[in-house]
Amino acid sequence: MSASPFSSPLYARLFGDAELGRLFSDTAEIRAMMLVLGALAKVQGKAGVIPEVSGAFLHRASMELQIDPAALAQGVGQNGVSVPGLVAALRKALEAPEHAAWLHWGATSQDIQDTGLMLRLRQALGLVEARLVAAAGALGRLAEAEAETPMAARTYGQVAVPSSFGALVAGWGWPVIRAAERLRALRPRLCVSLSGAGGTGTMLGPDPAAIRAALAAALGLADPGRSWHAERSLIAEVAEACGAAAAAGAKAGEDLLILTRSDVAEVRLAGGGASSTMPQKENPVAPSVLVALGRFSAAQGAALGAGAAREARDGAAWFTEWLVLPQLVMAAGKSATVLAEVAAQVAPDRSAMAARLADPLGLIHAEALSFALARAMPRPEAQGEVKRLAAEARATGTPLPRLVAEAHPGLALPPLEGRATLGTAPDEARAFARAAREIGDGQGPTVNLD
Repeated sequence: MSASPFSSPLYARLFGDAELGRLFSDTAEIRAMMLVLGALAKVQGKAGVIPEVSGAFLHRASMELQIDPAALAQGVGQNGVSVPGLVAALRKALEAPEHAAWLHWGATSQDIQDTGLMLRLRQALGLVEARLVAAAGALGRLAEAEAETPMAARTYGQVAVPSSFGALVAGWGWPVIRAAERLRALRPRLCVSLSGAGGTGTMLGPDPAAIRAALAAALGLADPGRSWHAERSLIAEVAEACGAAAAAGAKAGEDLLILTRSDVAEVRLAGGGASSTMPQKENPVAPSVLVALGRFSAAQGAALGAGAAREARDGAAWFTEWLVLPQLVMAAGKSATVLAEVAAQVAPDRSAMAARLADPLGLIHAEALSFALARAMPRPEAQGEVKRLAAEARATGTPLPRLVAEAHPGLALPPLEGRATLGTAPDEARAFARAAREIGDGQGPTVNLD
């Protein structure tokens, strides 16, 4: 297997995501940090912290120069961070020592790298959100179309009561909407980092807060109003939101792995995977990917939350973010893409669903029968009576509704088939479909960092 299936040519169609992968490439990281360095020089020049002509020169050069990430590798291995090597490479490439001396004035490596990460996250989270919205839309259309398709609801893996397939789909879709909403709320809060070596901003000029605010405005990011070198709650929120997106896909995947089983077969998926030896099989590959991404994200999130950052800055906590956060974003984005595809491939087998509802013993109606009986006796006694009769139905092969009617001839039995047995299930499906249509508003522009 590959060290990273997200970037493996072999697994590209299963886990790969070229669009998001570009944002977490070395090239995109270097480009983002160069944009930060240039913007910082420009705002410092305008504020008189450095010569204005040097600020303008450095800003323009940051958008024109190209730095090879591989050329910085040795320095990263030694320093544990890429900014010192990047700054040295830029100063050399500028061939203007009178301006180069003002590059990276008063900032620290973490300021540049974290702010560059925010630029990339702004675009990446926008992509993931848009995919979640698309998945919600596909699920909403499915839920609305199947709002009154009757099927058995299951609890603890057991047939429980009548419901509708549309209501089940709505149960897949609501977490998708919630994940999209979380990402939508997070993106405007992505903020710059600018507080210098120890978080005090001492070398940034006479008014570090004003420089930070100006940098935020120049980059279109939020101003945090403080140092967050060792206060990583925003990173944790991004990780949690991405984990929630993958978990939403995993919920649908888990249910589809059950519904597509040979012994259940209530749902078919177009384009199932082939077996190397069993020609009859159509394996549920896409639902399996959804479940795997959900499990992977849970494990990655646990690694990120294993410990708080120490002191004013913490290299170990920071390095852990580098290992974990890109993978979480990639997993969330891939999960949303696969979920939208799956929603378009799902085909309920209505006859199989109807056959399960039409179980000759009628045990699926036990709850309704117990509540009907509770009109004639205390509720605990009614439940105990129906439980006893259900056991008799299994033992004798006699339908439960008949046993209840014979044991209690004066009892008015509730409807045991048709729309009346579905309760609010159709309404649940249609309510989700409406919400899925509404979540589609508010997509914002992105910035190209390629």
